[in-house]
Amino acid sequence: MTLLPDAESFKRLVDGTTRGVGPTLARLALAGLSVPYGLVIGCRNAAYDRRLLPIGGAGVPVVSVGNLTLGGTGKTPLVAWLARAVAAHGFRPAIVSRGYAAARGERSDEAAELAIVLPDVPHVANRDRVAGARAAAAAGAEVAVLDDGFQHRRLARDLDIVAVDATDPFGGGRLFPRGLLREPLSGLARAGAVVLTRATAVDAPRRRDIRQQLAAACGDRLPPIWVEAAHRPVHLRSATSDTQPLDRMVGARVAAFAGIGNPAAFRATLETLGATLVGFRPFPDHHAYTPVDLQALGDWANGLRADLVVTTLKDLVKVRADRLGDRPLFAVEVALELLPDTDAAGLEAALATILQPAVLQKKRQPHILPLDRTTGTVGVLGNDPS
Repeated sequence: MTLLPDAESFKRLVDGTTRGVGPTLARLALAGLSVPYGLVIGCRNAAYDRRLLPIGGAGVPVVSVGNLTLGGTGKTPLVAWLARAVAAHGFRPAIVSRGYAAARGERSDEAAELAIVLPDVPHVANRDRVAGARAAAAAGAEVAVLDDGFQHRRLARDLDIVAVDATDPFGGGRLFPRGLLREPLSGLARAGAVVLTRATAVDAPRRRDIRQQLAAACGDRLPPIWVEAAHRPVHLRSATSDTQPLDRMVGARVAAFAGIGNPAAFRATLETLGATLVGFRPFPDHHAYTPVDLQALGDWANGLRADLVVTTLKDLVKVRADRLGDRPLFAVEVALELLPDTDAAGLEAALATILQPAVLQKKRQPHILPLDRTTGTVGVLGNDPS
């Protein structure tokens, strides 16, 4: 995907929106590549299902948040909600992630974003997430929240939550790279809960249709907990953490940019806030902004006579500037809100169950690390093959 200009371009290619001989040939080539990818994913999942591959515990309860598709499904606000929920129960959470796209010695985009909204929650980034979760436990965490962990099956978990983006729930219905699916939709049957994110971006009949299609894909083994959630903008935030009310955008000429997995969803959010969107520029997911990029964005915003420039919090932590050109720069900070008339109570009950003191005590019992098949030793874990 990084070979393409941005996530939207890739989506237009795989969903058939981009027409012509070149795109058609590209889709044929991608379809061919998706066959061996699907075989590898299928064999890997079968091996875990049959316990042919080792699964390691963390020593503390693990709540995993993941998804079935590539790109942004709104996991980060869900991770933040879960960490706050764990803390509200009186336990110390830590977030564990791979640290995708982080430069050596630096935090990943998501970790930097979470550090702003959850300043008191430690974040452990480790490609080997079994080791990362154990390191978090050794440092005093009582619950590990695993970010982007659904396909990382080598770490045992007590609750598997899958985020499904209501604006693009099925990843085009095809496996990567022909589509956006990391694995077949039937894999959702492994989860304990589904959270339909950005649910208010579609109407109620569409939400019912999504649920029915996922149930059919799972062979009617859809996870028992179904929660619908909205991503609510809460305020504007500057690079110096100054906050401004969202009303500042009402009637303003706004230039926006985003380097995230689903820039279209961010654009749709801006259009609900009363701003006049005079320009929007998508960048590849996890884009590392250079001085040349920032100069070009500033010139662009000046040329549009924008009143302010707006981006996502994930992008702001990389830009680290209060202004672009002569225009002030803000991020729209978003929080997750569970909607009524869905099983929010079931999700909270499932979380409370794994936090029971008896469960915590059991998790603290000594455990033996799985055999490393490369070195032939116990207690030495290799990197995640996924």
